[in-house]
Amino acid sequence: MPNTTRTQIPAEVNNFYDRTLLERVTPLFIFGKWAQIRDIPANAGTSTIKFRRYANLSAATTPLSEGITPAGSQLSVTDVTATVAQYGDYITATDVVDYESEDPVLMETAQILGDQAADTLDQLVRDVLSAGTNVYYGGSAVSRVTVAAGDLITAALVKKVVRLLKNNLARKVTMMVDPSTGYSTVPLQMCYVGIVHTNVAYTLKGLTGWTSIEKYASTKTLMEGEIGALDEVRFVETTNAKVFTASGAAGIDVYATLVMGANAYGISRISGQSLKNIVKPLGSGGSADPLNQRATSGWKSTFVAKILNNAFLVRVETAIEA
Repeated sequence: MPNTTRTQIPAEVNNFYDRTLLERVTPLFIFGKWAQIRDIPANAGTSTIKFRRYANLSAATTPLSEGITPAGSQLSVTDVTATVAQYGDYITATDVVDYESEDPVLMETAQILGDQAADTLDQLVRDVLSAGTNVYYGGSAVSRVTVAAGDLITAALVKKVVRLLKNNLARKVTMMVDPSTGYSTVPLQMCYVGIVHTNVAYTLKGLTGWTSIEKYASTKTLMEGEIGALDEVRFVETTNAKVFTASGAAGIDVYATLVMGANAYGISRISGQSLKNIVKPLGSGGSADPLNQRATSGWKSTFVAKILNNAFLVRVETAIEA
């Protein structure tokens, strides 16, 4: 009687693990949800993408003269380039683990790798955004190294951030990446978006003017991880928010809260290569695994994040309450 083996059904098995990995990545990928996403076509001969930004024209306040054509204006563009890189990791499982373990090892592996991939991509975006040029400091601090234990986030700081974004003509966010797909977008009630560490959120929730999500007039367009709003900023919390470890006064940790408008940053991948789960079952290694002792499961991603307009992004560096 013929046996059905992985030779007959490898595609379906791999697709199953692919789906598991992707489902793990999308909900955890907080920092990428408000980016412009522009993928590079496969086989395009380059891994570099160019984001282009057009400058506003000055107001035309001079009256026209009868019969005289004005000089006109010129468009001005700023190009921002970013080069996609590959990231990935894998886990090796032996044949002994496969036949002794009661757990579905490859399924567990796909889930663990999905968490790792999400964490990796999230931190890549976070670190890029945390290098923006606009920054406020808590309390009387004037730099990161002067942030002391009592220099906490305040309502006044949040309002200063909103004022700066408005003066920089930053539009409010009205769309976010759909968490169910990871690439299409869904509408969002217009707001500035703040990404805050859980330890800083503890202070935010006690500030005058704070509105928790339970008190929203409508909860139809809640963002994943959203905890409430202050002034014109809606905040989502994550333990993956940037922490500058031991960088403040007396070696305290300094926490970065990011607030952004629309089109502050972008993300790019190579089409069809954004994220893959790669499973090599027992017996697939040829002469490198002559006794069929090792199977591997891994992930590989092409990815880059880039600030497109520093004027639309502000970082607030503070301490936290004990």
